[in-house]
Amino acid sequence: MAKLLPVDVFDLIIFGGTGDLAMRKLLPALYHRDRDGQFTGDSRIIAVGRGALSKKAYLAEVKEALQKNLADDDFDAEFWRSFSERIKYVKADAMSHNEWGSLKKTLAGKEERIRVIYLATAPSLFGPIAKGLATNRLITANSRIVLEKPLGRDLESASEINNQVGECFAENQIYRIDHYLGKETVQNLLALRFANSLFEPLWRRGTVDHVQITVAEELGVGGRIEFYDRVGALRDMVQNHLLQLVCLTAMEAPSSLHHDAVRDEKIKVLRALRPIDADAVRDHTVRGQYAAGAIKGETAAGYLEELGGADSSTETFVALKIEIDNWRWSNVPFYLRTGKRLKGKHSEIVVEFQDVPHSIFPQQDFAVMPNRLTIRLQPDEGVKLTLMAKEPGPGGFDLRPVSLDLSFEETFGIRYPDSYERLLMEVLRGNPALFMRRDEVDAAWQWIDGIISGWEHSRQKVESYVAGSWGPTASSVLLDRDNRAWYPDT
Repeated sequence: MAKLLPVDVFDLIIFGGTGDLAMRKLLPALYHRDRDGQFTGDSRIIAVGRGALSKKAYLAEVKEALQKNLADDDFDAEFWRSFSERIKYVKADAMSHNEWGSLKKTLAGKEERIRVIYLATAPSLFGPIAKGLATNRLITANSRIVLEKPLGRDLESASEINNQVGECFAENQIYRIDHYLGKETVQNLLALRFANSLFEPLWRRGTVDHVQITVAEELGVGGRIEFYDRVGALRDMVQNHLLQLVCLTAMEAPSSLHHDAVRDEKIKVLRALRPIDADAVRDHTVRGQYAAGAIKGETAAGYLEELGGADSSTETFVALKIEIDNWRWSNVPFYLRTGKRLKGKHSEIVVEFQDVPHSIFPQQDFAVMPNRLTIRLQPDEGVKLTLMAKEPGPGGFDLRPVSLDLSFEETFGIRYPDSYERLLMEVLRGNPALFMRRDEVDAAWQWIDGIISGWEHSRQKVESYVAGSWGPTASSVLLDRDNRAWYPDT
């Protein structure tokens, strides 16, 4: 396992400290990093909320959340006592900046240490909180602010948020988080591409037939339905998660791992995406919305039922055919899909190489299939290379596809820190490489806005799909028109 390096003493202030993100993701992540010895001195976790809670009451909520969200054998009562000493709770209303006296008092005299402000709140509060921090003179030279997704709902609203926060913080102090970039397998994508000479000559048009990126979820919208109905799958998943995976898959080799070198190459991919306008949306996009069905034998309600019977055209599934107009990827389609209430939960990138130009083998049960490289992001992180091999045995020359399978858990035999653990440590170290620069956000929204506008002008409807399926039939047709199919086979 890579050596765990401690971080300097810090204050981590979580606005929205009583919310779902803090309880379900941030505090469990901080618990793990502290237990592994990465926190030093009297580093503090300061939760900020609007409610009047005593420290004892807040710690009771945190303890319950950790016991619920950590693995069965991860919660350690003895370590909890040590971890809980780092946690403080402060009451402060994001919109009432003149009532931040308790927060100012808590932070007073600690100006020299790293100060991270994590905004686990609605994006509409990002600007007001940044202004409140500036008004109360709580922004130091060592301050960093973390913005959770979604950053706006279009280019205009994202620019407004960025402008508001940018009035108070320098760009190098702003960390726009996308938790997919913290996944171990996403990091290994860089190693796979740029630490192995085997793949670089093949990673391009002429050898790659197409690329598929899937982020599938079994769960529905759940408690996020009011938020989700204003956003939809395109804004919620494609604008950030999937486009970031496209960038890492398609980008040129950076000159180094310096954060700006990596992000410079990612922005080139976003700027090379061919626009999908009103004339192209019907041939290049699919919108879907789940209806009632069954997942693993359990009944699943439809989206409109979860919405209380109201009518809605919000998409819970999106499939796209995108093209990158540059020399490396000209005429190599990238197929993207993401959705809720699908048959299984998995996230993966599939790079399918071209067929052999001529098969010398006679007709048999297994035809010569193209090689595939599958990069699994979840649930079982790893890399699989599918090749054709001769079936062992005397007589005949029977072929079958076999896989060279690298499971990270089996190979390294350790628990991997989750994405929030990694990203929080990178913020504390002051390394922005795994976070989005403003021009990345702008370029992604500009491209997404074109699709949204195309949908509105073409009046493209959402297609219903049964919960527990792989999405609308039109998703399969999208690839079938190109004589291709999704993996796994649908």
